Amino acid sequence: MEFKSQVALVTGAGSGIGKAVALKLAGKGAKVGVLGRTKSEIDATVREIAVAGGEALPLEADVSHESQMRAAIDRLAEKFGRLDIVVANAGINGVWAPIDDLKPEEFDKTIAVNLRGTYLTLHLTVPHLKVQGAGSIVVVSSINGNRTFTTPGATAYTATKAAQVAMVQQLALELGKHHIRVNAVCPGEIETNIGENTNLRHEEETAIPVEWPEGQVPISDGRPGKSEDVAEVIAFLASERSRHVTGTPIYVDGGQGLLR
Repeated sequence: MEFKSQVALVTGAGSGIGKAVALKLAGKGAKVGVLGRTKSEIDATVREIAVAGGEALPLEADVSHESQMRAAIDRLAEKFGRLDIVVANAGINGVWAPIDDLKPEEFDKTIAVNLRGTYLTLHLTVPHLKVQGAGSIVVVSSINGNRTFTTPGATAYTATKAAQVAMVQQLALELGKHHIRVNAVCPGEIETNIGENTNLRHEEETAIPVEWPEGQVPISDGRPGKSEDVAEVIAFLASERSRHVTGTPIYVDGGQGLLR
């Protein structure tokens, strides 16, 4: 029960990496705020945690919406009285298209969810971590925009993912005096449903025609990683085991980014 008596917030916790992280932290004793836009999904995550003997609170909110996020985090603090771990995971792929075809409103939507959403999550939770005099923040970024730049048309997405790592490194110094650690995980190809919110247009104009006969994930014979692989790393970064690690992006990609 590594996180017994601690409270965690996980955004985008209704599915994929976020759900795996919520289950992992709850399984190690944390009380978890399960935040997401889709009520049925976050309720399902909360039920799974309860069945396993853990405790969780469903928090329905859009991470890009300030008043919704403020209300959700206030509710979490009121329910559990503290906050120790923040996992800023919520994000979308958005529209992937040639830069001269990508519409301003499409660009803005990706920025709003991925970057403004990360900002609001940290903006509203850091005061609670400061009260504790310690804490761990983990931002879920990507190899895209940090190690690889070949995803066709993903200009808005890669911009947000690069910016998230910059935020992590900036805030690691800013928050160090409060004993709050800030790190990033940068997954590669992971088995999630994030592809469902990808709108890919005119791939033939932007794709880089490269084939890897043995697959693009060296460590797993080409197979994508699993959400649990990322959750394990996040649990480590949230724990005292990583007490001297801050401002660090950790690549969870099975070596995929090194091929690109």
